Amino acid sequence: MAVNKIWVLAESGESGPLPLTLELLTHARGLASTVEAVSWGADVASAAAVLGEYGASVVYDVGDLAGALPGPPVAAAIASLVKGGNAPDAILIPATYDGRDVAGRLSAALDRPVLTNVTGLNVDEDLRTEHQVFGGSHTVTARFTGEGPGIFVIRAKSFAAEPGTGSAAQVVAAPAPDTGATGAARILNRHVEERSGPKLDEASVVVSGGRGLGAAENYALVEELASLLHGAAGASRAIVDAGWVPYSHQVGQTGKTVKPTVYLACGISGATQHLVGMKGSKNIVAVNKDQDAPIFSVADLGIVGDVHKVLPALIEALKARG
Repeated sequence: MAVNKIWVLAESGESGPLPLTLELLTHARGLASTVEAVSWGADVASAAAVLGEYGASVVYDVGDLAGALPGPPVAAAIASLVKGGNAPDAILIPATYDGRDVAGRLSAALDRPVLTNVTGLNVDEDLRTEHQVFGGSHTVTARFTGEGPGIFVIRAKSFAAEPGTGSAAQVVAAPAPDTGATGAARILNRHVEERSGPKLDEASVVVSGGRGLGAAENYALVEELASLLHGAAGASRAIVDAGWVPYSHQVGQTGKTVKPTVYLACGISGATQHLVGMKGSKNIVAVNKDQDAPIFSVADLGIVGDVHKVLPALIEALKARG
């Protein structure tokens, strides 16, 4: 089955379209003859050049939401476009907070199911998805049946973002219909967690700590090493659940998926749940005193040693180099 048209929900941040948006556009243009985007905000036109470069020929502009939560109006706008006879074969949605909200509401509006936690999407006789299950130890495939567009929620870092040669996307107004009380909620304030250095899911170097650090105060070693390497500090679920670090630091199936150039795992045993979120890293270095730790099965370089001795020595060596 040929895939004629794919829509991508194009989320943007302060610096423009999110990396996950660009990943989805890149993959979509390899699957379909036509790729279009749906976006919202005060100035969608400013993102048209980037969206076009990555494959979108058209961007449907839901408009400024005036502080409303994106879920109700954006889902309503997409449903209106679909019911108006402009339906695509598939709608790709990033696995973000807003993306998942839009997907759920769109599912209800179109009476179509959603395929979530997608890590692979290919064209066979139709669109087939891949999903990591049982902590990433198995991969299952799925497909949609019946009439109507398929709704796919895609995990970050499942595809690479590569610019193409397209020109700026055409901007077409697609205002949301009245959502009544459903869209009445307003965002009154935003709180952004303080951080230094690159974002965890965008960093080229990630240093993560686990239970092997022994105590919460020892996580400072991970942060210092990450800073010296101009990278980001991550964590295993074990120390997040223990309250040592915020959830925003968590790498793994229920946290962030990262694919840095270098991933340094410190005192992390390598539970399958964690491996799912980082095993795609280009180079993996593991430090663990247990030579049989599962993390060594995916490591390119393994150091069997005590993190309390290895990390201070590495930090000292980096400082000596200036």
